[in-house]
Amino acid sequence: MKLTADRIIDAGMAVFAESGYHGLSMRQVAERLDVHAGSLYYHVPSKSALLQLMADRVARQAYDAGSAALAALPDQSDWKTAIEAQAVTLRQSIRRHRGGAVMFADSPKMLSSGALSLMERLLHTLRDAGVPDEHLAIAADTLLSHITGYVLQEESESPALPVTAEEVAGLPERFPLTVAAVAAYDQEEKFLRSVRMLCAGIGTLIEPQGAA
Repeated sequence: MKLTADRIIDAGMAVFAESGYHGLSMRQVAERLDVHAGSLYYHVPSKSALLQLMADRVARQAYDAGSAALAALPDQSDWKTAIEAQAVTLRQSIRRHRGGAVMFADSPKMLSSGALSLMERLLHTLRDAGVPDEHLAIAADTLLSHITGYVLQEESESPALPVTAEEVAGLPERFPLTVAAVAAYDQEEKFLRSVRMLCAGIGTLIEPQGAA
């Protein structure tokens, strides 16, 4: 098959999923594609450039998914529903790629146009809702950081620890509120509630119409 930038990005994301940032190298990408490493540089000049392209792919997929979700909303949907649609599709998009949360978290620093487009749209949604300009950046960054951090927790692999049945049985008595909280919701509902809670907080920044 002809070597293309898209094929290199595909291979790079596969290596990143297996080895992480420090394990990613142009040599490993070339081995996965069964080509000489030097042939990659005609399409992608460096590992940094490859990481930027990978991050931009994740962000662009999230942006397109968010666009589709927003277009499907009823005409009278409020700003909180629009934020929720963007948050849900962003989480879903970055979860499709192992290591996607790490790539997305780095994408703004790499000036990914996809990530910047996501941020710009989120800022427009918040500003149109009436969030004052001085709070816009913090509100948008808080939402994006929460979503990224949520997925990072979901993707984390805790080492297997020896836990006895007696220890598990004793948890409700020792930590009743914590055990009840963990058991209360599944991950999907917990995520939705967390986004809605953030939106409720952001909503307090919006002055009621007609206020002085």
